[in-house]
Amino acid sequence: MVNILVTGGAGYIGSHTALALKNCGYNPIVLDNLTRGHRQATESIDVELIVGDIGDTGLLHDIFSTRRIGAVMHFAALAYVGESVAEPAFYYQNNVGRTIDLLTAMTSAGVDQFIFSSSCATYGIPDSFPIKEATAQLPISPYGHSKLMVERILRDFESAYGLRSIVYRYFNAAGAEPSAVIGERHVPETHLVPLLLQACKAFDKPFRIFGTDYPTLDGSCVRDFVHVSDIAQAHVLGLEYLIAGNSSDVFNLGTGVGQSVFQMIDVASSVTGLAVPVEIGPRREGDPPQLYAAAEKALNVLSWHPRRSSPDLIVADAWNYIRKHVS
Repeated sequence: MVNILVTGGAGYIGSHTALALKNCGYNPIVLDNLTRGHRQATESIDVELIVGDIGDTGLLHDIFSTRRIGAVMHFAALAYVGESVAEPAFYYQNNVGRTIDLLTAMTSAGVDQFIFSSSCATYGIPDSFPIKEATAQLPISPYGHSKLMVERILRDFESAYGLRSIVYRYFNAAGAEPSAVIGERHVPETHLVPLLLQACKAFDKPFRIFGTDYPTLDGSCVRDFVHVSDIAQAHVLGLEYLIAGNSSDVFNLGTGVGQSVFQMIDVASSVTGLAVPVEIGPRREGDPPQLYAAAEKALNVLSWHPRRSSPDLIVADAWNYIRKHVS
């Protein structure tokens, strides 16, 4: 059984990927400092958790020297755009500096397969759609810059040390594992789908729409929502692509179809049978009117099919998790 080190594997996407790895016959070993991940997530899916930081070079040496690690999947990053603007040093130290520590430990140990959790935030505010992997990357936040920096570092590590990588630029991850054993829980919560459903559950806390005057079909922002379980499955496919000896590559993970905020409100109301209380706020600075992916490359190269990424299934799975686990 191949051991896969999953950094940040107690977080949202990392825990779903650890479960997908386990279900496909791999042995995920989670490394997480639990500052934003949840021990309960690893306990719920019964995978090994090492509590520690990717910047702890002594711990990394111990892991790589005592275990036969076949590949690393890297989810251990800070991911709040607004926080990155307020605390850029924090973001660059964690997302870039500590990733270099991880990559250096890997190459020293002879581990040469790496899957990186990047972001559509590296594209900034594109001027053409759908967004292709070749679209210019012009990030507008320290968070987006930190992800782009690591993408460039990976190219240099491949040239110098032979480290092969798959880079996934996520669009809007959403939903929960269909059995509701794990799901989305951020503190604070900033993602649209759980905020919508929390507003349904606690009617006195309305969902806030940031801007209704965008040049879109109904004036609200448009985003490409992809089910977290589909994202997890893409990571397994990317791992198998590298194991088969293929070259490094970059893929968007999206559906190619955008949904507006108002459309997602309608879906949430339909799925839950509840009205969604809303309030209208001003635009947030830096919010692009629309973001949706050209998703053909992952389909054609990896045979990745986002099977649960219809808005109805995304919201239904998220609602199932929230009703069972979120008070």
